[in-house]
Amino acid sequence: MATVPARSPRPSTPPGRPGSSRWAAHAHRMTLLAEIQRVEHALASPAGDPGWRHRVLVRMGALNRAFGEHVVVTEGPDGLYAELVDHAPRLTRGVHVLIREHAGVLASIAELRARAGHPETTIEQVRDWGEDLLRELSRHRQRGADLVCQAYPTDIGAET
Repeated sequence: MATVPARSPRPSTPPGRPGSSRWAAHAHRMTLLAEIQRVEHALASPAGDPGWRHRVLVRMGALNRAFGEHVVVTEGPDGLYAELVDHAPRLTRGVHVLIREHAGVLASIAELRARAGHPETTIEQVRDWGEDLLRELSRHRQRGADLVCQAYPTDIGAET
């Protein structure tokens, strides 16, 4: 998934002040993206590899932990969503949509892990379900980025 590059000369510098919820969320966003990419890579690896299923399960476990941390970083009382609503109350509805999506994503991850662990489940099925999960994650991440951009349009390089 492509993200909008910051206009700052140092695009890897997280928005906000160090220690802010936006700072923490941005740093964690990069960690979550890395785990998503590792799942994608594991799913795309050669199906004939005898370690394929195990590797996918390991990557899915890491993704589950990273997404669980995403929920903590965003939903906590000092999290990103609280800051967004405080800064831009008009975004409350969008924040509630993202919070509801968290439960769905966590359920999708758990379901894929359970299904992938069964030897009778084909690799093609696991890949199809994995691709569905990756799309769900991509849409969720984009909706979150859109809300941040709406709340802080100049901080991440968007035009006002």
